[in-house]
Amino acid sequence: MKKLLLVAFCMGALVMTEAQQLRTPQPSTTQSVKQELGLGTIELSYSRPNMKGRKIFGDLVPFDKVWRTGANGATTLTFTDEVMIGGTKVPAGKYGLLSIPSAGEWTIIISKQTDVTSPAAYKQDMDVVRVKAKPMQLPWSFETFGISFENIKDNGCEVMMAWDKTLVSFPITTDVDGKVMKQIETIMKSDSRPYFAAASYYASNGKDLNQAIVWFDKAIEQNPKAFWVYYQKASALAKLGKKAEAIAVSNKSIELAKEAKNDDYVALNEKLQKDLK
Repeated sequence: MKKLLLVAFCMGALVMTEAQQLRTPQPSTTQSVKQELGLGTIELSYSRPNMKGRKIFGDLVPFDKVWRTGANGATTLTFTDEVMIGGTKVPAGKYGLLSIPSAGEWTIIISKQTDVTSPAAYKQDMDVVRVKAKPMQLPWSFETFGISFENIKDNGCEVMMAWDKTLVSFPITTDVDGKVMKQIETIMKSDSRPYFAAASYYASNGKDLNQAIVWFDKAIEQNPKAFWVYYQKASALAKLGKKAEAIAVSNKSIELAKEAKNDDYVALNEKLQKDLK
């Protein structure tokens, strides 16, 4: 009898051990997305439910009620720099991303709460900002709920949320120009001056082109074989309408690029010169 009990106990323990080790796919998979934005990053963490033949908005996800904007745990956004959402400055930090879907308009909520998994847990007084967004009806369907960062620019992006045939988005911006200009002002007073980087920023962002050319010349003094610097200087001269000077500098860039066997910059310069004719 004791032997039978011992065998039964061992078999039961074995079954329990196997059960504890069993792993199956999550019905709503988790995803973390890290996106560079401006001089910082945004990190998104959320779970991705599937349609599985169900009606989504207005049914599985009720209208006019707070939704965690995903499945399982709370959906969160983490900013390493201050950003602007809906006209409100949002300091660097971790926030909850919630929403209130409706048939004609969604409310996007950035909240100090990072653990909301049900409407009952939501506290409106913890809102940082609310943004209104118009849902777009798509001609195709997304089986899996997804959030992505799209239309990335130096100073902003769009957060896009799509599920079934519904797409909703809202913009996030950041003050890049102010930060970069402050850096340039400070660092150009130091012993180690990034002439090329500062000049390139000026040339690409509508700043003082004459100052940019002065800095390009300083960068060329540091590296006389830098064909890419000559090209950028030629582009700046072209923007100032100084065609003859631009072509002369561009020819120097072509000469050095050929020496370095860099066909890409040869082609860039040839296109620049063609556009100047």
